[in-house]
Amino acid sequence: MPGEFGREFWEERHRTRSAGHGGPPHPHLVAEAGRLAPGTALDAGCGEGAEAVWLASRGWRVTAVDIAATALHRAREHAASFGAEVAGRIAWVRADLTVRTPSAGGFDLVTTHYAHPRTSHADLIRSLAEAVAPGGSLVVVGHHPPAPGNTDPHTGAPEAHITAEEVVTCLDPGLWDVTVAEARARPVKGHDGHEAALHDTVVSARRRHARQGHDTAAERWSPAAGDACSAYPATGAGQVRRGRTLRPVRPVRRPATRPE
Repeated sequence: MPGEFGREFWEERHRTRSAGHGGPPHPHLVAEAGRLAPGTALDAGCGEGAEAVWLASRGWRVTAVDIAATALHRAREHAASFGAEVAGRIAWVRADLTVRTPSAGGFDLVTTHYAHPRTSHADLIRSLAEAVAPGGSLVVVGHHPPAPGNTDPHTGAPEAHITAEEVVTCLDPGLWDVTVAEARARPVKGHDGHEAALHDTVVSARRRHARQGHDTAAERWSPAAGDACSAYPATGAGQVRRGRTLRPVRPVRRPATRPE
């Protein structure tokens, strides 16, 4: 049942796995977001930070959210290995996105990979879609339901499966232009070392611009003092702290620099 995918489940999962530091970003995110101009990004369910670090290295200011402190600790270490400039662009937030929702229209890019929500996929996707600013992009990657007899490594978690059609039905057709909605197969190595085909659901969509005068860079979702974490000077770049509340605040403006 989706309810099993709570904090304890993910903490145990990360504690019992070796750290995946240095792993490449997800190829579907690279394909869909690689052409976008940097802005503000929300990485929902960031895991050990491969995608957040990749985005930050390209100039994005990233809010990276995960339910597991173990994952965020490893992600912070991974980001630090890229230097202070990259690490300083990432705010690591410990939160359950089925309970705490980002502010509406707060991000130029919202992305999530293989979310296992405790509630329904539809509720989570609608919440993430609401967080995209007008003109911004949403990239969703999920486990596609395998065909009967397929050796997909994720056949054991059917409640985590979602199709492109199911994702698209969560998006208001009056507000969204869907550019990609498909199933993609890619080769992966299983725990036994053998190669298998992993079937992914990939949806990429762009939110249409709102009426003239809308502030697309208004309030972003990032923790205030005393909340889950901060990437800004109150505690130092990338430090994770615990907290109970998250609220939208205006971002700290930093010089617009990009890595060579």
